Amino acid sequence: MRTSMVSAAAALIVSVQFSIVAPLAFAQSYPSKPVRVVLPFPAGGGADIIVRLLARKLGEGMGQTFVVDNRAGAAGIIGCELVAKAPADGY
Repeated sequence: MRTSMVSAAAALIVSVQFSIVAPLAFAQSYPSKPVRVVLPFPAGGGADIIVRLLARKLGEGMGQTFVVDNRAGAAGIIGCELVAKAPADGY
């Protein structure tokens, strides 16, 4: 009986904390700057066409520009390294 009361009290405290913090998390809009999509394949290929169509639809839906950056070469390693070394800004 006592452990269920302690569990209920802990759940109440956590829910109150989340209700205070949650509005602050939604205060910023995402994305607030253009989104760069790195494609490790050459321009003009099938993957490029599909990604550009998706980027256009995402841009229309989210109200932000999506830029497709083709970085082909070394079996995709060049594009992957670019993404791995990019700043961790959520984009």
